[in-house]
Amino acid sequence: MRPPEFISSTANPLLKEVRKAVHRGGLTDSGWCVAETLHLLEEALRSGCRVPAVIVAENVRSAVEMCVDYHQNIRVVVVPDKLLDVSSQGVVALVEPPAVKQMLGQQPLMLILDGVQDPGNLGTILRSAEAFGATELLLLKGTVNAFNSKVVRSSAGSIFRTPFLQSLDEARVLAEVRLKGATLYAAMPKGAHSPAAVDLRRPSAIVIGSEGRGVSASLLGAAAKLTIPTMGVESLNAAVSAAVLLYEARRQRTPA
Repeated sequence: MRPPEFISSTANPLLKEVRKAVHRGGLTDSGWCVAETLHLLEEALRSGCRVPAVIVAENVRSAVEMCVDYHQNIRVVVVPDKLLDVSSQGVVALVEPPAVKQMLGQQPLMLILDGVQDPGNLGTILRSAEAFGATELLLLKGTVNAFNSKVVRSSAGSIFRTPFLQSLDEARVLAEVRLKGATLYAAMPKGAHSPAAVDLRRPSAIVIGSEGRGVSASLLGAAAKLTIPTMGVESLNAAVSAAVLLYEARRQRTPA
């Protein structure tokens, strides 16, 4: 591990760059993902991501130094406790986003997000996507930036291992679906097939719409419709819907 550096001023360029990225909800100017908490630092390292720097509060310095001890090129910057937000738990890792890798050897199970705007929902969806074997996520324009620090935190590390592309237009998404030979499905509140009634063992692409308006009319027109059977409520939120549909796909694809 490199010798730690010490910063005490809020005007330090590195701290300003991090605050700017958190405020605008994306990558830093240097192209780094802001990952807050020791857990996310550990997840980034476990996932093989490059971590150029870690900013750490004085009171948790020893824990971070133990975590990065065998990673020679990580820059450790120590700051007074008051300079880091409580939600970071005193640790802010700057992580180089992993290159998008196609998950080869698997029957395509694509998840398309159409205008999902809540960072917590997207983070949870990323975690469900990893848990249930989605092969890729396609984020349409209007969906929250996947590198929003709240998304990264709620993904609990899955963002470092789940292939995704973002800021896509519908034409690009539909081209990807055709390229994979996948059947396009759209989730809707009522009036459609139960996911258990369709064959999700085949190449599949599932669209989850925004929390407010649902799936766009143009995508609905190109897709078969799926409705999750519920009791007492009209619909589920985006993250829960995605988890249920991905689970059903995984259930069908798992040998008895």
